[in-house]
Amino acid sequence: MTSTGDVGLFGPDSVTWKVLREPISILGGLRSLYLQALHPRAVAAIAQNSGYRADPWGRLDRTSMYVETVTYGTTAEADQAASRIRRLHARMTATDPRTGETFRIDEPDLLRWVHVTEVESFLTTARRAGLDLTEEEVDRYYTEQLRSAKLVGLDPTSVPATAAEVTAYYEAMKPELSLTRDSAETALFLTVPPVPASWGSRPLRLGLTLGPTRWAYFGIAATAIGLLPPWARKIYGGLGWATTDLSADLSVRGLRLLLKAGISALPERYRVAPKRREALTRAGLA
Repeated sequence: MTSTGDVGLFGPDSVTWKVLREPISILGGLRSLYLQALHPRAVAAIAQNSGYRADPWGRLDRTSMYVETVTYGTTAEADQAASRIRRLHARMTATDPRTGETFRIDEPDLLRWVHVTEVESFLTTARRAGLDLTEEEVDRYYTEQLRSAKLVGLDPTSVPATAAEVTAYYEAMKPELSLTRDSAETALFLTVPPVPASWGSRPLRLGLTLGPTRWAYFGIAATAIGLLPPWARKIYGGLGWATTDLSADLSVRGLRLLLKAGISALPERYRVAPKRREALTRAGLA
């Protein structure tokens, strides 16, 4: 089959497609939220503007759809999705709880932090789960992701474009990061989110629930936390030991194998996300 249309911002030969076709990338999304919560202004903006507490699973679904559209949609679809996000953010402000200052949530510094933590988390999670990438592919992935950064309103020249630049960016950001009340509450919510009753959990005190689904999610959240850089775990009050990294690597590799086995058991039409299937068709690879 030959190519019949626009394959979007990246295409089948991109490292971005190679990374994000991994089902384990959803764990990278969770890891990025723990990282984002360490930026006092970023987490204040989320706490004051987002409805994630009232509808966490709906927000997760909408965020996943945005990432899927930007990754696999046509150029027009990606532009349209990003335009909606930019218009939404342009109307929002938040108050810095430390200074009382009001700020726009689409400030470049905040957009850059969210972008870098997200794309780095997808990549790091996939690699630690066993995805084999060369150093050249890693740098190419970050360079490709400048297109995503531009979509949300960032100047691509201001965004880290290689692994070395991402490392330097994190080093420069460390003095600005801390554990605030918003950070702690967000991290707790990410670790113990409400689970629909239909998922087989029973209520406990403090509004928590317990059951097979809860215990499974605990393991997933613990793995996401273990995948954080040692300096981030220390801010949360955890340990930066290498043994934590080793156990997280073993856990995420096991999760990747389980996901692959589970997906392979599904009927063929459910094994590939709709947007990816459409992109493969346009690329002549379906």
